[in-house]
Amino acid sequence: MDFAQGRIATLHDLRGHVPAAPTDEVAVVVPMAERDHASLAAERTFEALERVGPGHVVVALRAGDDRLPAVRDWLDGFDLPVELLWCGGDRLAGLLDGAGLAGTHGKGRDVWLALGVAATSAPYVVCHDADRRTYSAADVPRLLAPLADGFAFTKGYFARVEDGRLYGRLWRLLYVPLVRALRERHDAPVLAYLDAFRYALAGEFGLTADLARRLPVERRYGLEVGTLGAAFDHAGFAGTAQVDLGRYEHDHRAVGGPTGLADMAADVIAALGRVVEAQDVDPDYHALPDRYRTAADRLLQRYAADATFNGLAYDVDDEREQVDRYARAIAPPGEDDRLPPWADAPVTPAAVREAAAADLADR
Repeated sequence: MDFAQGRIATLHDLRGHVPAAPTDEVAVVVPMAERDHASLAAERTFEALERVGPGHVVVALRAGDDRLPAVRDWLDGFDLPVELLWCGGDRLAGLLDGAGLAGTHGKGRDVWLALGVAATSAPYVVCHDADRRTYSAADVPRLLAPLADGFAFTKGYFARVEDGRLYGRLWRLLYVPLVRALRERHDAPVLAYLDAFRYALAGEFGLTADLARRLPVERRYGLEVGTLGAAFDHAGFAGTAQVDLGRYEHDHRAVGGPTGLADMAADVIAALGRVVEAQDVDPDYHALPDRYRTAADRLLQRYAADATFNGLAYDVDDEREQVDRYARAIAPPGEDDRLPPWADAPVTPAAVREAAAADLADR
């Protein structure tokens, strides 16, 4: 147990204890795509939230307008204070466009909209996905309790093992070796911070409402890395805790395709570049792919040993092929199109709430 070795607090699940937490003072943000509606995993999530009793739940929905009645009726069936925030309506789009915030739609944009609303509803915010088949009513209290004890930011971590094999591929095969390749050439505190997390790409995190208002947010799949960069700025090592959430099982993405891991990898790489460059790290993007491959090769040996030790299947050739694909995506981050911190935003959460409610009322 690394009780004292890491630079951020690591809170372990040693005996299944659920800590006391002010759940009536938390707003839970749940980004949801239309494919999640009424799925077994989403049903489990909202049934567990009923047992948690949060003060507010903001569902950030990305779905076509033809699905809205069914989603709304389904959510109304839970004994929860749910606010449905439809992220695809015309009034909301017009509001953002008029404020100069039009741009790429994606998970990060949805979460940003919901964070603004949630931070006006409660002193604490917890965010998690709706597709986890192993979701537990303990997750919110575990992410929340450290916030009530003085931390500003919490991040979930978990084991990713299903069907007799290791998962968490984007984290294991892209994020970890890329951060370590950067650390080999740059002695920067931000890189030590990014390397301290046991599952840096987890969508499960908690934060104070004050911190939620101070986060610039990536629009797409760079959300989690961008959030860590902002947490480093505003919470730092001392204000951050990572929390054991057990095992994580969900539907897996293919490597290819428009929403596959390769597509997500480009967003993660761009977000990581923005985070480290903001801290005066100047990566050599020409040499970095080769250094990344070297770091990944060392990790593949460890993953193979861990899989064998636990009786899991492991296809090193498949994993190396993914590493090569991710290496080809390493490039400078390009234009910064992040959404601004709510504290500096040219729109208010109240205006977002009003526009989204009007869009829903039209359907």
